[in-house]
This record gives sequence, C-alpha cells and structure tokens, in this order.
Amino acid sequence: MKPQPLILRKDQERRLLAGHCWIYSNEIDTQATPLKGFAPGQPVEILSDHERWIGHGYVNPHSLICARIVSRDRSHPLSPALWVQRIHDALTLRERLYKRPFYRLVFGESDGLPGLIVDRYDDLLCVQITTAGMERVRGEILAALEQVIRPKAIVLRNDTSVRELEGLEQGVEVVLGQPADSLTLIEHELEFEVSPLTGQKTGWFFDQAENRSRLARYGVGNRVLDVCSYIGAWGLRAAALGADEVLCVDSAQPALERIIANAARNRLDQRVQTKRGDAFEVLRDLRAQGKTFDTVMLDPPAFIKRRKDEKEGAQAYQRLNRLGIELLEPGGLLVTSSCSFHMNRDAFLRAVQQAARRAGRSLQLLETGQQGPDHPVHPAIPETAYLKTLFLRVLPDF
Repeated sequence: MKPQPLILRKDQERRLLAGHCWIYSNEIDTQATPLKGFAPGQPVEILSDHERWIGHGYVNPHSLICARIVSRDRSHPLSPALWVQRIHDALTLRERLYKRPFYRLVFGESDGLPGLIVDRYDDLLCVQITTAGMERVRGEILAALEQVIRPKAIVLRNDTSVRELEGLEQGVEVVLGQPADSLTLIEHELEFEVSPLTGQKTGWFFDQAENRSRLARYGVGNRVLDVCSYIGAWGLRAAALGADEVLCVDSAQPALERIIANAARNRLDQRVQTKRGDAFEVLRDLRAQGKTFDTVMLDPPAFIKRRKDEKEGAQAYQRLNRLGIELLEPGGLLVTSSCSFHMNRDAFLRAVQQAARRAGRSLQLLETGQQGPDHPVHPAIPETAYLKTLFLRVLPDF
C-alpha cells in the first residue's frame, strides 16, 4: 500500500533539500495533512507545499521532530531490502577502517538509518532503537542485521531516556543467543572487560578511540589524572604509554572495580589507582591537598542535553576545566572533551579558555579531535558532529 503524503508548509523544504532529514511539527501543513491522522512510526511520503516530492520517511505526531527522511529515491521506499542495503553499506565502511570487529556499526542519520544505533563487539551486536519509526520495523531491522552480519547474539539496549520523547518504553532485551554480560574488547593492543548488557551506553565508548590513540604523540608524563574515567580507557592508555602514577576518578563503584580488573589484565595495576566521588568534589580535594599532574584528562557526560540548558552547561564545563587546569604542572597536557551537540567546538574552546583565564594560566591549542570515523558526520546535519576533544598545553600566564 502506498504511504500517505505528509505535506510541508510553504518554504519549509530548503533545509531538507540541502540534506537534513529532520522535520519539525511546526513545519507541517496540518490543514492539508493533520498530524492526528497519523500513527506513531507510520511510513509517509514527504511533499512540499507545491507537491514537490522530497523523500520517503516515517512520522510520529507526538514528537517535536515529527518526521524523518530515510530515502530520497522515490523507487526505494522503506522496506526490508532498504535496511539490508544500508547495513551492508555501513559494514563496508567499517571493514575498510578496522582490523578487528569492534566499532559502531550503524550511526543513525549518518548511515541513512535515523533512529538506529548498532555497536559491534565481534559476534555480539548491541542495538538501540530511539524512534517510533524504527521501532515499528524492529523485526525487519533485526532480520537485516542477522542476514548481513551473521552475529551469534543480539541485545536490544533500549534503556535510553531518548525513547521517552517518542512515547516508547525502555528496557534491555536479548533477542538472539545467550550472551554473557562480560566480554573482552581490544583497543590499541589493550584488553578491556566490558558489560554490553548493563554498562553505560552499550558498554563502551567507541567514539573516543581515535582521540585516545593521539595521546602517544604528546607524551603523558609521570603523573596522570583521568576524570569521569568509566572503566579506564583513557587512564590505562596513559599507563601503557609510560605514566608511573595514574589516578582514575568516577562516581560509580562498579566502574572503578572494572578499572582495577582491566589494569591487572594488562599488567598495569602497579601504576593505576582509583578514587570514587563526584568529579568536582574530587578535583577540589586534590587541589586542597596540593596535588599536581603532568596530564589531566576530562571526559564528562553531556552537561547540555537541551538547548535551554546551554548557559548552565557552559558554566559547568568552565568550572570543571578550571579545576583541572589548576592541577596541572606548567607545560602540562590538558585533554578535555564535550559530547554536548548543543555546544559547538568554538563555544567549548571559549569555555575552556575562560577557565584558564580564571585560573591564571595560558593555553596553547595543539589539536582538536572529534568522534572516530565509525561515527561519521553528516555534512548537512550538524547534530551528528557532537564530540569535541581538545588537546591543550597549559602554561603560567604570559
């Protein structure tokens, strides 16, 4: 059956024709196509006000982003064949990039599959569905993944709060195989035990892998501080590069226990220590104790999750970075990240610069990193360029 049309208001197609795929509810001509006439996840044909065909997509009348374009080829509507082709295309890129099958296999809009995230841990796939449109074709998506990848296990990690915005339930479900909540991942020749069923996100942060590899060129010195360390990816990398003392800070005790285990696995346990606590409080305590470090790495969760939180979030980034900068030896390395897509690179750098000024220090920006190529950026969708990692040298005030 032919999908129903979804008609835009006058002059609302320009951004879509430029390549963006999100359609907001206030861009719809609700006189011509009332949103209440659509079911969540229903496939639609998107048309301009003068009936110019724009693309195949799906709609959710209850969401601010009420529709997403999936295909711009009129002869290729939403179908099992389309899912297979898109997943095959995504796999082709990752196999060009990585020797080992540990990576983000599907990155939503950037891979032409809005509302779908898939992380690959060799024979295990962790799948996250974030929109009603993808939820509606869940069975087709899972079948396509089985056909293309041939995994032994698939876990649905639908325990993200983003699903609430689409009116979807949260939960974790094993849909193929009997995976254990523990597996070994290899990054830069280091082994990490991760938890794909219960860990943060899907158990690992693949997006920072390329940035972690850049530590080697700068040298980390003897004393390193890793803040918001999760299970130790940054900290263990620093220890492997020769740091004698690495302190990993996180608020979650299970994460710290996993750091100790991962350090022992890589014979780095004599160099790695952990401390549990709120990042801001721990940094203040270290400052009060007169502690200093050669490298400080700050990789916090997103402080800006909604545009209205920009001011408060920018202040939080500034406070965290000031505390980190104050703990650095002159000439020390600051590696600081923001995964808030509402804060662009220039705004983040400005917040860090303001932090340095308040700390009475000067900065030299050495390099700017983003998410790795398994998280490709869609040139027309700035929201896909969410990760900023700055490598800075911190000096006494000029």
